[in-house]
Amino acid sequence: MNVMDKQKPPRILCVEDDIDSCEMISFLLGQSGIEVVSAQTVAEALLLVETDGFDLYLLDSSFPDGTGIELCKKIRASDENTPIVFYSGLSDESTREAGLDAGAQAYLIKPQDLEKIEPTIKSLV
Repeated sequence: MNVMDKQKPPRILCVEDDIDSCEMISFLLGQSGIEVVSAQTVAEALLLVETDGFDLYLLDSSFPDGTGIELCKKIRASDENTPIVFYSGLSDESTREAGLDAGAQAYLIKPQDLEKIEPTIKSLV
């Protein structure tokens, strides 16, 4: 197998305002060969969305400068195809439905769905 046959590892943007959660997700996914770039605010995430290419977006639901639903809609306005997954502590059905209606492919609940992050991402990239 030559170098050209090797597939590039998936690259995801993790938008999470809690640094510890972001580091845990980065470590977990890094063990599976997934490259994780982190952003802590909606503004930072939107800048990265515009300037970098990602295979998937992993979003929390609340940020100091906006919501994950708003961010999801803004991403979808310019990118209809890249998968979006929410990983949020907000577990009520209306929030989950709002996330999916905004364009996400999956909505996982913190912390109980932690073990579902990797298989969910791998199934979408």
